[in-house]
Amino acid sequence: MTESLTALSAKLWGAPLLALLLGTGIFLTVRTGFGTWRNLPGACALLLSPGVRHSDGGISPLAALMTALASTLGTGNIVGVATALTAGGPGALVWMEISALFGLAAKFSECALAVRFRRRGERSGGPMVVMARGVRPRLLGRAMGGAFALFAVGASFGMGNMAQTNAMATALEAAFSVPPWVTAAAAGLATLAVIRGGIGRIAGASGFLVPLMALGYLGGAGAVIIGHWQALPAAVGQMFAQALGPEAVLGGAAGAAMRYGVARGIFSNEAGMGSAAIAAAAADGDCPALHGYINMVGAFFDTCVVCTVTGLAICCSGVLETANGADGAALTILAFESVLGRWGGALVAVCVALFSFSSVLGWAYQGETALVYLTGGRGRMLYRRAFALAAFVGAVSRLETVFALSDICNALMAVPNLLCLLALSATAAREMEAFEPAVRKRKKL
Repeated sequence: MTESLTALSAKLWGAPLLALLLGTGIFLTVRTGFGTWRNLPGACALLLSPGVRHSDGGISPLAALMTALASTLGTGNIVGVATALTAGGPGALVWMEISALFGLAAKFSECALAVRFRRRGERSGGPMVVMARGVRPRLLGRAMGGAFALFAVGASFGMGNMAQTNAMATALEAAFSVPPWVTAAAAGLATLAVIRGGIGRIAGASGFLVPLMALGYLGGAGAVIIGHWQALPAAVGQMFAQALGPEAVLGGAAGAAMRYGVARGIFSNEAGMGSAAIAAAAADGDCPALHGYINMVGAFFDTCVVCTVTGLAICCSGVLETANGADGAALTILAFESVLGRWGGALVAVCVALFSFSSVLGWAYQGETALVYLTGGRGRMLYRRAFALAAFVGAVSRLETVFALSDICNALMAVPNLLCLLALSATAAREMEAFEPAVRKRKKL
């Protein structure tokens, strides 16, 4: 069974879906007049606005961003980057960033539309609601919304939960000899304690964890890059030479850089998958473009900042050529240990654990919201208990089948979301255009 699911997963995540993801990002970037690139500095400045940091009894737009970042800042930023570099070479990092830059338009559009199509007074929604209310004919929109919600629930248990706690248990056992059952118990109880408080408590925990773990990890990766600063120019030159050389599109080793870079970039920031839009729809404020711009900054930070420093640390340290088969977290640990010694490995293990736990929290809300959409409001408490139990099971289990099912759910939730973004691209472009004067002036809201 596992082999069949793995084969299906590989087919779904083949060239057609990657082309649809990247192609949608390119189309939306052009459709919006490259506004996501022109207005990126202003969008970053919006995070300092009082209106973004404060709420009116719900959660603030910034807290919603932290919840969305909690789900995307996961093992992909550490393990996924190392895997992409191993399989596709240094040029894969360049293609991760290229896919992220075009993915900004997809992230903006899905989050802006999630706010645009929720009814006044609502603080819940996401792509499934956008599809049901915005796609015509209405029956097709409802079918697309139901399919998206169903696969989002599946993805929340798999890649959003069990795969994350398994990575957490593996990292803590390797670095500190913590038995997996101890991690499993702690993860299950902590998850239940947080998610029982709903979006408010999840957002609060995410607002604490995300800045803490991001700053700690970026500090360690920065130390590795500085420690190998003399190798930095050559490493960057090699990345661009491999990524943009004539073989990058034609095939061969450089072609692998494009394939694995685009795939891992999309896995990292989830632009086009629709998950962040569920958190965006929970925030206060009725300006769709504001929420789109804020979450767009999150996608930029996830890939163009966190993944970039991971890739530079690995490439500058030289471990990519001397690792003797090491991959994933083990490769990142070798890079950190080249400057920080054994403390570097411990730092990576702690960061993997924190990144994984934050992903569990972020996906808990997204999966619960999708389930509530399917059931008309029923099953909320049952979902929370099952989700906490899945966190325990994931930490002590072998997850080949879970990984395969998760990849399938991720692919199947991305397809209706991408089609929806293409169908409603004009609406997203109008929302961006109406708000553009404010974001370009970095107006305080």
